[in-house]
Amino acid sequence: MMSKLRKKELSGISKERSGALNPLQKINEEIFSFAALKQREIDELKKLEAFRKEFIADVSHELKTPIFAAQGFVHTLLDGAVNDRNVRSKFLRKAAKSLDGLDALVQDLLTLSQIETGDIKMHFEHIDLYRLCQEVVEQLEEKADKKKIKLKVEKNHQKILVFADWQRITQVVTNLVSNAINYTPEDGEVIIRFDIGKKNITTFVADTGEGIPVQHLGRIFERFYRVDKSRSREKGGTGLGLAIVKHILEGHGSHAEVESTVGKGSIFSFKLPRSRPDDLNDDSD
Repeated sequence: MMSKLRKKELSGISKERSGALNPLQKINEEIFSFAALKQREIDELKKLEAFRKEFIADVSHELKTPIFAAQGFVHTLLDGAVNDRNVRSKFLRKAAKSLDGLDALVQDLLTLSQIETGDIKMHFEHIDLYRLCQEVVEQLEEKADKKKIKLKVEKNHQKILVFADWQRITQVVTNLVSNAINYTPEDGEVIIRFDIGKKNITTFVADTGEGIPVQHLGRIFERFYRVDKSRSREKGGTGLGLAIVKHILEGHGSHAEVESTVGKGSIFSFKLPRSRPDDLNDDSD
């Protein structure tokens, strides 16, 4: 009996103590939880600051390259080369090319900034993706012809209707095809083809170019990321094309995928929702 009484007494004391400690334990847990949350916020801010510094450094470097090139050509002309007709024409063409590159870079920066801040709104409608791709090919035919590259859209479709923003998807296809041309050697080919599913249309842009090493595939959609910086600048481009592709497709609830083999080429692809007959009937009403 005495043993039972002692156990009962100790049990009561234990409950009293645990009851007294529970509020403190709860406060302690809340403090730790708050501290962990703030630490995560601090870590995120540090990452953003590092990203901001890296981005500013990248932008500064990318801007300096065409500016310094144009300055060099212009100053050479001012120092007397302007009197030589052949030199004058050659240097003015090079200065103009550098300034065109600078303009393209600024335009891409503005586009990317506007997409990220939401200043550019997507205007969704039912569009003919096949016709859109044909128009892109027509615009880039001259660029492909200069390198003797075969550029075409598969012709086994008449109409491919998707729900998307015509202007933005034109940017996506233009950037992907232009990149493919840049990194495909002479006598190669760039082909656009489609896979028509029940719900989605997948667009493929395939080339017979240099290919991308596997270690770079996860980063090629980052701003200013270049697999080979020196060779990339020689081929043109602002280093922002694939970043713009990524953000536009995210605005469509989609994303770009890439498969690549070094020395054989790359295939970029993305999906868009297929337009249903019911959707088209609703529009016509």
